[in-house]
Formats: sequence, structure tokens, C-alpha cells
Amino acid sequence: MLESLFLQLRRHDVLTDAETSMLAEAITTGREFDTGQDLVSIGSRPAYSTLLVEGFAARYKVLENGGRQFTSLQVPGDFVDLHAFLLKTMDHGIVALTPCRVMLADHNRLRRITEEAPHLTRILWLDTLVDGAIHREWIVAMGRRSKTSHLAHLFCELFVRLETVKLTEGNTFHLPLTQAELADVMGLSVVHMNRVIGALRKSGAVNWSGQKVTILDWERLQAAAEFDPTYLSLNNEPR
Repeated sequence: MLESLFLQLRRHDVLTDAETSMLAEAITTGREFDTGQDLVSIGSRPAYSTLLVEGFAARYKVLENGGRQFTSLQVPGDFVDLHAFLLKTMDHGIVALTPCRVMLADHNRLRRITEEAPHLTRILWLDTLVDGAIHREWIVAMGRRSKTSHLAHLFCELFVRLETVKLTEGNTFHLPLTQAELADVMGLSVVHMNRVIGALRKSGAVNWSGQKVTILDWERLQAAAEFDPTYLSLNNEPR
């Protein structure tokens, strides 16, 4: 159940057996959520942090007029609210885009890690820093990239993140989002979203059929996106 988390963390640095055991002991209770349910709700004060182990989820904010904006997508291996350990009150929600299974890390046990395991603490800290880096990339994409480039960047990011946790098949990955949900990612109408998808398909870089995205030409997709994976901090080095 925790293998996707360990795969992610080991891309950043080496985990000792003792650190792996300590983290596993901190993550105990499991829960399941249906599509559309909040894993974590806006305004809540969780006593635990939520690790996504199966399914797709999204961080979101909602405006008074009902408009919804996704601010990141969450994949297996992601701590969707590790920052809640220190922030206490959630200023955004995390919604299940598919049926999701999660594991919960009690904040008292996370506090023990910070007191007794400084190296493991730094690796978990890096996990929240990567979340921030992803948000910066999404802001740049939203504000300055063409919509086709924005979608290309999203596909590059998801492919790399899913490949890290061994959830790709060759050049293909599962993307269980509707066009309406993808429009909430990119801040577009559904009609405009459909045009952007069509334009990226015509470029010959990707094929999106059903819930599967196949990268036909990685170099072309990466160039269209101006994608540089540095922000994901995937180099394994001492932290």
C-alpha cells in the first residue's frame, strides 16, 4: 500500500530501513472515497495527513459564483495535505476525481518523526516544497503559456510523475478526467477545452483516446510545452 510513496521519496534521496519502518508505522488507518467526495474539505482541521494510494484527486478552490479551479492533480504516492500538519486549517479542498483509497498519517506520529528523524523530516519537507514548485509551474502555464502549450506541459508533468510510481505502460498513461474536469484545470470553457485538445492531437505529439494518453513524440511534446522537469526534484542526492 505504501510502495508508491516510497518510490517517490527514493527518487529524491536514499531511505534507510529504519526510516522506512518509522514512516510505515506513522501511516496506519485506511479509507476509501467515491468519485466527487472530498478527501479533505475546505475549512477542516485534520488531525492527520492523507496519503493517496489509489486513484486520482485534485486540489481546488471554489468562487462565490460556483466557479471551480483545480490548482494541482494528485496521483498515487502523493501526500495530498502533508502541509496540514503545520497549517492546521485547510484553505482549499481535495476532491476525488475517481474512486480513491487513502492512508492516514496521524499528526502526533509525524511530530515524533520531526523530533527523532531529521533526515526523514527533510525528505518529507522536500515533498511539500515540490508541491509548491508544481503550483508555480501551473501559475506560469495559466498566465503565460498558450493553451496548447499549457496542455502539453500538463501531459509531460503527469507522465513523469506517474512513471516515477510505475503507473505508465511504455509511453501511455491513464488519465481519468472528463473534458469538463480538464477545463477546471486550465480555466477554460468546455468548448474551448475541446478545441485545445484537438490542436494538440493535430500536432502529432500525443493521442488521447478514452482514458488513455499515448505520447507519440516525446521531444515534440516537450518542446511544445517548454517542459523542464527540474522543478520535480527527481535527482537522487543527499538532502
